[in-house]
Amino acid sequence: MSGLRIAVFASGQGSNFQALVEAASNGKIKGSIELLVSDKPQALVVQKAQSAGIPCHLFQPKDYPSREAYEQEIVEKLNNLKIDLVVLAGYMRLLTPVIVEAYAGRLINIHPSLLPAFPGKNAIGQALDYGVTLTGITVHFVDGGMDTGPIIAQRAVEVSAEDTAESLGASIHAIEQQLYPEVVSWFARGLVKLEGRKVTILAKECQENTQTAT
Repeated sequence: MSGLRIAVFASGQGSNFQALVEAASNGKIKGSIELLVSDKPQALVVQKAQSAGIPCHLFQPKDYPSREAYEQEIVEKLNNLKIDLVVLAGYMRLLTPVIVEAYAGRLINIHPSLLPAFPGKNAIGQALDYGVTLTGITVHFVDGGMDTGPIIAQRAVEVSAEDTAESLGASIHAIEQQLYPEVVSWFARGLVKLEGRKVTILAKECQENTQTAT
């Protein structure tokens, strides 16, 4: 298939991975998922990739002398497959400069808060503990920091007084599965421009689609 060649990194159940696969298969993303990279060979996302016929690069970090060592192996695999875009979708490991520098401007992540608020782990729990009435989702470039890269798109999600971590998580994940394929489709269409920390979406209709979700 012609178009954007995508690798997805994931460690868990793979709901965002599945949304990306479906968007590529139905033509919403002009490209193809060429590889799943996972540090959890037994994860459900691996089963989903295998069911979809998508090749997997599976590894266990404890088998390598350093993070750099297994990331160099991954970069070689990405280069061999001519990957255009690396998409982190619940990949639970910080990246080193080995990958970050090799794929600078072509490496994105999704985070369940309106960054820069609540970076790092348990963002949904952080938002509830803080008492905010609005949180959301951020898609951003990866720059090696903890959720510090330039922001590509955000959508807001209201927090009700009755929300629990489970109910708010369900609302956030539902919006993630809409937003992430949409953003990847912008990359496939060449609509994302990065200058320093400023990200411009070249098509007006894409900008309009990043407004508050209800």
